Amino acid sequence: MRVGLFTDGLAHLGRSQAFAWCAERDIEDLEMGVGTWSPRPHLELSRLLAERSERDRLAGELREHGQRLVCVNAAGNPLHPAYAARAEAQAALRGAIELADFLGVGTVVTMSGCPGGRGTSDSTGVFAVSWTCCDDEPLWEWQFRRHVAPYWRELSAWAATAAPGVRICLELHPGVTVFGADSFARLRAEVGPNIGINLDPSHFWWQGVDPAAIIEQHGDAIGFAHGKDTRLYPERIRVHGVLDARYPIDPDTASWHFTAVGGGRPVAEWATLLSALRASGYDGVVSIEHEDPTLSPEASIEASATALREALAWQ
Repeated sequence: MRVGLFTDGLAHLGRSQAFAWCAERDIEDLEMGVGTWSPRPHLELSRLLAERSERDRLAGELREHGQRLVCVNAAGNPLHPAYAARAEAQAALRGAIELADFLGVGTVVTMSGCPGGRGTSDSTGVFAVSWTCCDDEPLWEWQFRRHVAPYWRELSAWAATAAPGVRICLELHPGVTVFGADSFARLRAEVGPNIGINLDPSHFWWQGVDPAAIIEQHGDAIGFAHGKDTRLYPERIRVHGVLDARYPIDPDTASWHFTAVGGGRPVAEWATLLSALRASGYDGVVSIEHEDPTLSPEASIEASATALREALAWQ
């Protein structure tokens, strides 16, 4: 297993600067973003798809710094209820798959998407988990059957032909329709083996889910992994719970927030989790994702790299 980086964490640096910064810290495996939820600081998707010279330039810069691109990240909402936003996200995802195929990269990370409700005027996705409210009981099922399953069946079939060497790994993330073990199992029954999981343990810890349980149930589907932690505040959860709607996130008052690896769970727990991940058959990159509101990007990435390397050394 190797420590990598999702370069959106260094969005304030130019591409060559980001590569040099990573090289100085022995980070050789890079994930780079092109999706609609990304600031897209380091890849210009349209030019890379259209111009061989741009792809060659990217490959040359990676070689110059002794690095490799291991994942194209296309995070976004390909099922957005607003037509223009949906079309943009779907185009970015297909473009990411095509770009990965062009570059010989085997992994694309994205989200399942989140459609709207039954109305025709929704402009944002509706996360359908409020089954305790009578009007919402069947909404998740409706979304899955009407939008999620048809879209992913079609995309899986298209990608199997257009980019057979690429695996599309879904980040199981609350706020999108496929966000846990059961919802992924439902989707998995509808699609081909080219649809897998990007395991980001931080999204499970705040829900009270043990990410090891995801590995136990779906370890053979895990095709990528993120290195990000979650800090929980029990005294705040006691009052606000984990469904804390206050935004923007204030780490001084939030019930929980994302943090650098080791800032939420001890390194020993990370070592156990990574051992389970390896035993499931995954021996690839753990890509650091910076979303710690208490640290600068550089400090957060360095802290995560140190903790992950320590955890991997225990293997």
